[in-house]
Amino acid sequence: QEQLVESGGGSVQAGGSLRLSCTASQYVFTWCEMGWYRQAPGKEREWVSSIRNGGPASYEDSVKGRFTISRDNDEKTLYLFMTSLKTDGTGVYYCAACDRGGFTAHDYRHWGQGTQVTVSS
Repeated sequence: QEQLVESGGGSVQAGGSLRLSCTASQYVFTWCEMGWYRQAPGKEREWVSSIRNGGPASYEDSVKGRFTISRDNDEKTLYLFMTSLKTDGTGVYYCAACDRGGFTAHDYRHWGQGTQVTVSS
C-alpha cells in the first residue's frame, strides 16, 4: 500500500484560491496516473482531475478553466491549484494514485486521508 499525504486545505472565501499538495513515493511518481477527488458533505466522492506521468491532464467539467493539476516528479509532489472557488467546492479533497486499468476511468488503488477545503460566501 502506497502512502499519499495531502496538505494545503483550509478556509477561503468564494472567489479565492488554494493550492493543494500531495506527496507520495518515487514508485507512484514514476509509474502511476494521479488524481484528485472530492467529497462534499452528504454526497458521494466525485472525481475532480487527473494527470498521467508525461501525459495530459483531465478535468471534471465544473472545474475546467478554474483548477490546474500538475505534478513535480523530482519533488514527488502532486498539486491542485484551485482558483475562483465556489461554495460548492467545499469538501474533503483526496489525492489518489495508480489507476487499476479496468473499465472504470480514474479508479485508483491508493488514497490519501484527505484535506478539508471550506469555501464560504
